[in-house]
This record gives sequence, C-alpha cells and structure tokens, in this order.
Amino acid sequence: MENRSEISQLGEFGLIERLRGNVTLTNPTSLVGIGDDAAVIQATDDECILLSTDMLVEGVHFDLSYVPIHHLGYKSVAVNVSDIAAMNAKAEQITVSIALSNRFSVEAVDALYAGIRAACESYGVDLVGGDTTSSTSGLIISISVMGRAKRDQIAYRSGAKVNDILCVTGDLGGAFMGLQVLEREKQVFLADPNMQPDMEKYEYMVGRQLKPEARMDIVYDLLEAGVKPTSMIDVSDGLASELFHIVKSSGVGVRIYEDKIPIDHTTYETAVEFNLDPVTCALNGGEDYELLFTISKDDQEKIKNHPDIHFIGYVHDRKDQNVLITKQGTVVPLRAQGWDHFKG
Repeated sequence: MENRSEISQLGEFGLIERLRGNVTLTNPTSLVGIGDDAAVIQATDDECILLSTDMLVEGVHFDLSYVPIHHLGYKSVAVNVSDIAAMNAKAEQITVSIALSNRFSVEAVDALYAGIRAACESYGVDLVGGDTTSSTSGLIISISVMGRAKRDQIAYRSGAKVNDILCVTGDLGGAFMGLQVLEREKQVFLADPNMQPDMEKYEYMVGRQLKPEARMDIVYDLLEAGVKPTSMIDVSDGLASELFHIVKSSGVGVRIYEDKIPIDHTTYETAVEFNLDPVTCALNGGEDYELLFTISKDDQEKIKNHPDIHFIGYVHDRKDQNVLITKQGTVVPLRAQGWDHFKG
C-alpha cells in the first residue's frame, strides 16, 4: 500500500517550501518567484511588475454569520494590496474570481462587489477582470493583484543586514482580539438569540478584523523620507512568524523588546479580559496587515518622528538566536505560533 503523508504534518509554510522546491524559473524576465510577498517580473530596464494572489474560503478564512459581505469584499482587496505594499511597491490592478453556491442572492453579490469597488477606489486600483463559477460549499474569493515599482526600490524578505533596526507600523494584536470578541458574541447569540451584543467598547478591534487597511501610506511616507527598507513583509500571520520569515530569508537573527511592541490600550485590556497575554496576542495573532521592515541605522533619524512607525529591536549575526527581551530584562526565545490553515 502506498504511503500517505498528511498535509497537516507539513503545515502551510512546509507545503509552500515543498512546492517551491519543484519549480524552476526559465524566463529571464521572471526575477523572483515563490517565496516572497509577490513575484517580481522584469518590465523595462529599470521597472518591474509585481504579482500576488490570495484566496479566501468561507468557513476557513471568514464566517458570514458575523462578517458583513461588503466588508468581506473590501478586506479581500486590502489583504492583496498589502502584499504589494510589503514589497515597497504600489498596487495598480486586480482581477477577482468568485465561486458561490445558490444560497447567495444577486443582492449579496452586489454588496460583495460594492466592498471590492470601495477598496479599489481607496487604494487607486483598477478591477480589470476575473471569473465567476458555482460552488457546492459556500463562497470562495480569489484575487490576483498587479503592482509596479522601480527595480532598485523593491524590498525583499532577504535583505536584512546585521545592525539594521527592526520597525513595525501601527499596533498589533487588535485583529486577533476582534476575532475573539466576534466568536464570543456568536456563541452568546446561538445560546440566546434575544441577547443583543454590546460591541461599543470593542469597536476598534472588531474594525481591525472586519475591515483591515493595507499600509500603502507607509510606502509613500518612506519614499518621501528617502528611506528604502533593507527587508520588508506584511504582518498577516503574527509578528513572530513574520520575523522568522525575514531571519530565514536573510540568514540573520533578531532581538526584539517587549516594551517596544505597539499594542493599543483597548486591545491590551480586552486580552486581559479574555485571560490572554496581550504580548502573545501581538506576537502570534495575525491579520493586522501592518508592515514589518528593517532599515539601516543611518536611516533611523529620517523616520524617528513618524507617529506610526515603531522601532522594536535590531538585527544581529546569530541566526539561531531570535529572542524577546521582556520588561524585566529576561531573554526569551521567540516562537512562531501564527495561524496555520492546515492544522488538523
């Protein structure tokens, strides 16, 4: 009998690595393939096209019992634009493909595309095509995004250098806590449909989960400040997981400081309410779609007053030593426990 290996044993990133190992790029214009936030294609001598694609599956990535369908449309575009922003580039076009079952009305599809169009308008992106088909099991959205950048402006995961400063935008853990709140309120509603959820104090975190924003503003701010990140990634699977992508691609180690990790006060308080450690939520929560990047020490002065960029640590040469320094000064090994789509 043939041996059978479970995908859950590999996990999402293990599966990607396995697939990448069997792919060879043969066209000279294919500069970078699988393994970064977007593929890089040579367009002219000094300009490149960037391509990325993402799929959202009902029951895996979203729950329509509490996700408004127009927010879902917006989010599905934002998470793709974020992949282009994570290469220090600008998104320009998307294609949208959907598979839907017969429980969806024309009005529901209209609402989904209203959200998609709103995001396109927000990010200056054109919807240029796609596909529609039927599904036997709910809604599936697949979006491909195309971006553009000067070749020498593109930031990869692999460029972090020893003594670079680690930076992250915005605040972390909010989207994860928003999901916890939504899941809790769903259970309360299922137990008693007459209960009205009191969501006011959780509004910020729920918004982070339902309608995240790609940080294209940061790409423009860095360009204006004359700063090109040495490496870059977006925070989709949790800060720790993204740090490990950078250290693995760059062959370096990182040292980050607990008291430098940006956590909104409502996120902090809600994590405590849920008996969760706020820092663990920030490290492993995911779906914040903030940008994590490294800069040369020489560039720190140029962005030190930016209100939404936080310096959280630095890069060193011991690639086996990726650590968090706690508020008490204890050195703790970093662990990546980001969300894995293939966990059993």
